[in-house]
Amino acid sequence: MGRSRTIRMKIIGLLLVPLASMVVLWGVITAVTASESLELRQYKTLWANLRLPADQLTNELQRERLATVRLLRGKTPAAESALADQRTRTDAADERFRQLSARSMHASEAIRTQVDAVLRQVHRLDVIRGDIDLGLSGRSQAIESYNAITDSLFGLHRRVAFIDDIPLYEQSRVVIDLGYARELLSREQAIAAGPTTAAERRLFTQLVGNRRFLIDQALSELDPGLRDAQVAMITSPAYQRMRLMEDQIIAGGTPRTWLGATDALSKSFQEAQSQAGELLTERAEPVADSVLTRAFVLAGTCFALVILSIAFSLRMGDRLSKELGALRQAALEVARERLPQVVEKLRRGETVEVPELSIATTTAEIGDVGQAFSTVQQTAVEAAVGQAQLRDGVGHVFRNLARRSQTLLHRQRIQLEDMQHRATDPEALDDLFRLDHLTTRMRRHAEGLIILSGATPGRGWSKPVPMLDVARGASAEVEDYQRVIVEPMPSHRVAGPVVGDVIHLIAELIENATVYSPPHTPVHVRGEVTARGFAFEVEDRGLGIGAEVLAGFNERLASPPEFDLADSDRLGLFVVSRLAARHAIRVTLRGSPYGGTTAIVLIPAEHVTDPPADPEEILKEPVRPIRVVQGE
Repeated sequence: MGRSRTIRMKIIGLLLVPLASMVVLWGVITAVTASESLELRQYKTLWANLRLPADQLTNELQRERLATVRLLRGKTPAAESALADQRTRTDAADERFRQLSARSMHASEAIRTQVDAVLRQVHRLDVIRGDIDLGLSGRSQAIESYNAITDSLFGLHRRVAFIDDIPLYEQSRVVIDLGYARELLSREQAIAAGPTTAAERRLFTQLVGNRRFLIDQALSELDPGLRDAQVAMITSPAYQRMRLMEDQIIAGGTPRTWLGATDALSKSFQEAQSQAGELLTERAEPVADSVLTRAFVLAGTCFALVILSIAFSLRMGDRLSKELGALRQAALEVARERLPQVVEKLRRGETVEVPELSIATTTAEIGDVGQAFSTVQQTAVEAAVGQAQLRDGVGHVFRNLARRSQTLLHRQRIQLEDMQHRATDPEALDDLFRLDHLTTRMRRHAEGLIILSGATPGRGWSKPVPMLDVARGASAEVEDYQRVIVEPMPSHRVAGPVVGDVIHLIAELIENATVYSPPHTPVHVRGEVTARGFAFEVEDRGLGIGAEVLAGFNERLASPPEFDLADSDRLGLFVVSRLAARHAIRVTLRGSPYGGTTAIVLIPAEHVTDPPADPEEILKEPVRPIRVVQGE
């Protein structure tokens, strides 16, 4: 059988799963919302460590691409010196990018992958330069090689721009598209830095179309705070002159001021993009703060709901536990107190009124169980009343039959005494004495039924009777009185009102001793004065009684049980216990030194009187004339 647990623990276990689920859900919501805020706050860090150094590296690569094309169009010491200086600046930008990107490249797996892609492309820069220096790469091939590096850098820009705030992401994407439009302008510069071939003009035409499309699309999507600077630049006279030059180049011309005009516009584009990037970075902080505030509010609200749910659940569980505890206490009270008290009162013949079992509860099932317990209590009381009435009825039957037998036996003893006085034949006189002895035994059995019915026998004495006469009278009421040896006793006396019950009690013990011992063994009856009264000892020399059985007998003698009709084999024990309890007499059974059983009857001092001052008074009033009749 499993270990028992209280209803409180089971209710807590029942509520633990949903409460734990709520706590986990609260933790997930808080973590997700807080991660959004942290990601927005990380936007500025990613801008400083990834986008800004990547943008600087892009600018240097654009200048190196233009310087490379100029060198490939015509090798001059000035072009070589300019390219060497630009490569140094590009390497410095590359080193700075590597250092700063290492700090934030592990912000996510996607960012790390994109940074690795950029580093692989930049690592090819030495190969590209080597091919150019050896004359293995033409203008178009050199431009495409640099384009691949810048494309990877813009891929990093787009990857870093991914953010959970949609408006901020949309504006950041548009700014990146404008930056790529500037990259297309830089590629136009490299292609049109001198006379162009037909293939270069076709590529140039594509670049111009793509750049113009990106600018037109981006301007329509920018918000007013970012669009004004871009619109001012697009509508400027310098930009319009550049558009005319683009048309001339597409037509096959070679404007002289192309590089100067595009350099100025490229710088303007760069400044506008830098301002837009800084503005977006500043916008991310209040958005992050609002998300964090929302996270705190949401987390606090969820936490409060969790606490309220826990408190409500515990309160309901505690209330249910208290109601069940009250039901349990009421049931235990019915089983341990009310019903035993009712049975005891019914045993004493008192009237009982059992209040209805009432349990304060708001739970229908508990109320139904309480009502069921009340019904069970009422049924048990009715059954106990019925049993009490049955016992009373049986007691009345015992008493009526015993009283009738007692009356007939009393008349029979009077007639036997009269016949004994008139008898002259010794054999007839012996028969009369035997009949008188049987009548005495029958009278004792009738008195036993009266005692079991709860009534008091009518036999009694008005004056104290000597202990020796009490013992002799008791031995005369058993069948094997010839085996009983009554030893001399002190001259103390038993009070008259209890003489009849003491004689009956000792007679029952003597009869048990004669019945449960071999026929040839004697039964000794002794008596002596004790500190607390007078003690009789009835000792047999039978087979004795086991320790457990002896303990059960002593317990029954100390606390008389209710008479059980099914246990009729122990009528004498019931009678002895009833008589002993009536006069506070203590009866104890113990083993005898001869192997049998000794019954000790301790009569309290309140029922014992001292011997009379005149010794002759002792023999003045015997219990009854006793004559020992020899058996046939």
